[in-house]
Amino acid sequence: MTYSHVVESDVIGRAHDKEMIVKLLMEPSLDNNGDSKHISVIPIVGIGGLGKTTLAKLVFNDERIRESFPLKMWVCVSDDFDIKQLIIKIINAITVSGTTSADALVPQQTLRDMDIEQLQYLLRNRLTGQKFLLVLDDVWSEDRAKWIELRSLIRAGGDGSKIVVTTRSHSIASMMGTVPSHDLECLSLEDSLSLFIKWAFKEGEEEKHPNLVTIGKEIVRKCRGVPLAIRTLASLLFSKYDINVWESLRDDEIWNLPQKKDDILPALKLSYDQMPSYLRKCFAMFSLFPKDFDFQTRHVLSLWSALDLLPSPSKNETSLDVANRYLSELISRSFLENVCDLGTYYYFNIHDLVHDLALYVAKDECLVISSESQNIPKNVLHISFFEFDMFLKSFKPSLLGVRTIAVPTEEHIGIGDNNEDLFPTWVLNCKYLRYLDLADSTFEILPRSISKLKHLRYLSLRDNGRVKKLPASICNLQNLEELNLSGCVELQTLPEKLRNLINLRRISITTKQFVLPEDDLANLCLLEHLHIYECDNLESTFVGVKLPTLRFLWIMRCKNLKSLPLDKHHFPQLEQFVVDECVKFELSDGHEDMNSVLRLKTLFFCMMVNFPPSLHGYANTLQTLVFLRCYELEALPEWLLNMTSLKFLHIWSCPRLLSLPSGIHCLKALEVLGIQRCPRLYRKYQPHVGEYWHQISHIKHIQILQ
Repeated sequence: MTYSHVVESDVIGRAHDKEMIVKLLMEPSLDNNGDSKHISVIPIVGIGGLGKTTLAKLVFNDERIRESFPLKMWVCVSDDFDIKQLIIKIINAITVSGTTSADALVPQQTLRDMDIEQLQYLLRNRLTGQKFLLVLDDVWSEDRAKWIELRSLIRAGGDGSKIVVTTRSHSIASMMGTVPSHDLECLSLEDSLSLFIKWAFKEGEEEKHPNLVTIGKEIVRKCRGVPLAIRTLASLLFSKYDINVWESLRDDEIWNLPQKKDDILPALKLSYDQMPSYLRKCFAMFSLFPKDFDFQTRHVLSLWSALDLLPSPSKNETSLDVANRYLSELISRSFLENVCDLGTYYYFNIHDLVHDLALYVAKDECLVISSESQNIPKNVLHISFFEFDMFLKSFKPSLLGVRTIAVPTEEHIGIGDNNEDLFPTWVLNCKYLRYLDLADSTFEILPRSISKLKHLRYLSLRDNGRVKKLPASICNLQNLEELNLSGCVELQTLPEKLRNLINLRRISITTKQFVLPEDDLANLCLLEHLHIYECDNLESTFVGVKLPTLRFLWIMRCKNLKSLPLDKHHFPQLEQFVVDECVKFELSDGHEDMNSVLRLKTLFFCMMVNFPPSLHGYANTLQTLVFLRCYELEALPEWLLNMTSLKFLHIWSCPRLLSLPSGIHCLKALEVLGIQRCPRLYRKYQPHVGEYWHQISHIKHIQILQ
C-alpha cells in the first residue's frame, strides 16, 4: 500500500518531471469535440523502483495543485482492480480530504455491507460538481472493461477534473491515458550520487570519508540511475566506515546482496511474477547475454525457437512474428529500453538491473562462465561463456543435460588455434544440445561427428575465418532450424545435399562459390530467411529457380552482385528485402509487369548509391523503409511520397541529407519516424525548436537523435 505524504527535500532529480505533470494538470480538459466534461488521464510509466509513486506524491502535494483542485484523492490500486473495493477506497479518500460534512460520514462496516448499487450512488453523489484530482497509484490490471466501468462512475465530477495513473505497463498507460504517457527516465549520475550520499551517510559525514565517496561513485554506476537500487545499496552501507565492506559491496553482484521486501530486486521481481509463465521462461534467457548487449529480434528468435519457448506460428504468421509479439509484451511491461521499432524487427537494450533480475531468476538453470567461475552445477541447462578457454577447462563430461552453449558477443574473442582436437570431446557429451553458438571460433575443421547432435536446432559458425569445408554429415541434422555461416570467408563451398535439412527455416551464407546451390535452397520447403553475406564471387543468382516460402532476403557486402530476379515468379512470398553495401546492385522499380510485382512490406537501403527511379509497384504494400549509412545521399527519392501505406521511416547516418520532402505530411499512414546521426536533419527538425518541426509534429512516434 502507498500513501500521499512526501518530504520534498528528500526527493532528488525529479523537479523537471514534476513541472511537466503539473503543467498537464493545469491545462483545460477538453475532448476532441472541445467538450470540457472530458476527464484527462495522465499516465506515469517506468520500471519498478524508478520513482513513479514518488513523482505522483510531489505533484499531489504541490501548492498549485492544492489551490486548483478543491478535492484531492489518493488511491493505491495494486494488483486487484476490484470495482467495489476501489469505490470504497475513493469514498474513503474523499472523507480524508475533509470535503465531507460530519453528518455525511459513513462507517467503514456500513460501506463494506453496501451492495455495488448503493456504493456507486454514494460515490456519484459525493463527486457531483466537484473538481477533483484522483491519483490511481500502482495499476497492474489490463482489464479494459473494469476501467471503463470505473471511469463512467467518476465522470460525475466537475469540469477540469483530472486523473494521474502510475503503472509499469505501457499497455495499461495506453488503455487508460488520454494524453501521451510520461515515461520516467533514470536519474543522472550527479543526482544518483547525491541520493546515494543522502542514504549512506549522516548529514555532512561524507566530507570526513572522501575515500568511501570515491567507492560510492563506482557503486552508483551499478545502479544505472534507478533510485530504489541506489537507496537499497546505500542503506546497506549506512554507518559502516570499513573500506573493505564498501569494496566488497562494489565488487559483488546486486542479486547476491541481502534484500528486504521493499528493496530493488523484490520490487522488480513483482513485475516478473506478474508475467504469464511462457514469458517468464523467455525473459530468463536474457541472462545468457552480457550487459549492454545490443539486441535485435533475431538474437532472441534464434534462442527461444531452438529451446521450444515459442508456440507454432498461426496461419500467415512466421516465427519472427511470434518473437516480436513476445518482445512487444516485454516492452509493454517496461522490461526493455532504447527500443527502436522497425516494423518487422526491434532493436533494444536491457537495463542493467533488469539483467540482474534475469540472472537472479535463471540462476538454477542458466550459468555464465568466466574466469571467476568456480564450478558448473550438474543441473545447469544453459551455458554462456565469454572466455572460451575457461569453458574448456571447466567443462565436465557429466553435463549430459545441457541444451544451450552460447558465445553471445559482438566482439571478436577467438577460441584458440588448437581447439579442433578438443571440439568433439565436449560437444559429443551434450547429446541433448539444441543451441550451439561458436561465433568467432578459429578451428579449421568441423568434425563429422557433429551429426550425432540429433536434437540440434541452431548452429552458428559466424565469423570463423579459417574453416574451409564443412562435413557432409552436417546435412544429417534434420532438426536444425537455423544455420549461420555468415563471415566464414574461407569457406570454399557449401555442403552438398542441403535439401536434407528438412526443418531449416533460416540460413546465413558466406562462400567463395560463383554459383550458390540454388536447387538445394529451393527445395527447403520451410525456408523463411536467407542471408547472403560477403559472397564476393557471386554476380547473379536464382534466375532459374523459385523459392516458394522465402519471406526475408538479405544481401550484404556482395561486391560483385549485380541483379536478382525480384518478382513473384521467383519469390512469391517475399516481404522483406535488405541490400547492404552491394555497390554494383541495381534494384528494379517493380513497374514492368504488375502481375509479377512483389508485395514487399519492408525495404532496407544500406550504403546504397544507385536508387531506383521509381518504386511504383510497391506503393500500396511497403510499410517500412530504412535508409542506413547512405553517405552520399543529399535528397530522399521523389517516389517516397507515393508510398501510401508507409508506417515506419528510419533514416540513420546520412550526414549529407539536407531535408525531408516538404510533402511528408501527405504520408497519412506514417506512424514512426526515426532520425539518427543526421546532423543537418537534426538541426532542422529538432523537436519543438527546429525550423521545420511543424512539418513532422503530427507523426505519432518521433525519435530524433544526434
